[in-house]
Amino acid sequence: MSDQILLTGVYGFGYHGLFEHERTNGQDFFVDVVLNVDLQAVSQSDSIDDTVNYAEITDLVVTEITTNPVSLIEKLAGRIAERILNSYSRVDSVSVTVHKPQAPVSASLKDIAVQITRTR
Repeated sequence: MSDQILLTGVYGFGYHGLFEHERTNGQDFFVDVVLNVDLQAVSQSDSIDDTVNYAEITDLVVTEITTNPVSLIEKLAGRIAERILNSYSRVDSVSVTVHKPQAPVSASLKDIAVQITRTR
């Protein structure tokens, strides 16, 4: 199956990081989600009951970004993926990319990101 729903650039302000200043001051996080879902039925029925509600998943992602700080974005990505798989049985697999553009590194760069994929 090659059907996908893509959520790109879901934004939240969070307090994730190894350093105290990250936990105190917070920073911007952006998350991309690729949901592998069989969309055959919904492409015929045009009914939300035959797919996953991407508005709900977007809210889930924002909640994960903005609550329960973790040290590593790897953990955040894993937590988002697991919540999606546990909450939406129609999702066969999910890829989650967490972007941390203000990561505290010595080099000048546009972005640091972690991508994980989880499958049932």
